[in-house]
Amino acid sequence: MVNQFTDEKSQQIYCLIDKGRVMKMPFDGMSLLDYAINATLVLSRVALIRQDKAGLLTFSDQIGSFLPASRKSLQMNSILEVLYNQQTHYQETDYEKVYAMVRTRIHQRSLLVLFTNFESLSGLKRQMPYIRAMARNHLLLVVFFENTGLRGLIDATPDDVEGVYDKTIAEKFALEKRLIVKELNQHGILTILTAPENLTVQTVNKYLEIKARQAI
Repeated sequence: MVNQFTDEKSQQIYCLIDKGRVMKMPFDGMSLLDYAINATLVLSRVALIRQDKAGLLTFSDQIGSFLPASRKSLQMNSILEVLYNQQTHYQETDYEKVYAMVRTRIHQRSLLVLFTNFESLSGLKRQMPYIRAMARNHLLLVVFFENTGLRGLIDATPDDVEGVYDKTIAEKFALEKRLIVKELNQHGILTILTAPENLTVQTVNKYLEIKARQAI
C-alpha cells in the first residue's frame, strides 16, 4: 500500500527547450540556450530528489531529442547525455510540431516547463493556438527572458533627441514583455519572466511552489 501511494504521488516534470533562433541571444558569454540547459539540469535533479519523474524535449524547426519522464537511478545521466553539446539553430521554432509531439508522447498530465523567448506580443499570438492546446491537458509554465540590455536605457535621463528615441524604444520593448505575461496569464498559463542570471533559482522556486500547492 505504501509503494502504491508513493507511485501515485510521483508527478511527471518535462523540460521543453527551444533551440530556435530566439535562443541564440548572448548574455555574459553564454547564449539563452545555455542558461536554459543549466536550469533544466538543476530542475531535473531537484525533481528526482523530490521523487518526481524528470523528462526532456528539445526542438526548433524540427523535433530534436525526446527523453520519457522517469525517476530511475540513471535518469540524470541520460539527461546529461542528451543535453551535452546542444546547439541553437537559425530557423524559426515550429510549435505545431512541439504540440503534436506532446500530444502523442506525453499522455499523463504533467508539468511542462517551456524554456523559450518571445520579443513581441505578435510573435506570441502566432504560437498561442499550440501553447493553449498544450495547456489544456498539462500544467504549462512558460519561461522567457527579460532583455537586460535595455535597463540602462530605460533608467537613463536623456540629454538629446537620440537619447529620447533610444529610451522610448527600450520602454516599448519592456512593455511588450509585460503584455506577453498578461496574455499568457489570461489563458491560465503560468509564466516566469526573468533575467538570465536568475533563471535557475526562479524556475526551481516555481516548481517547489507548484508542488506545495499540489497543482499538478
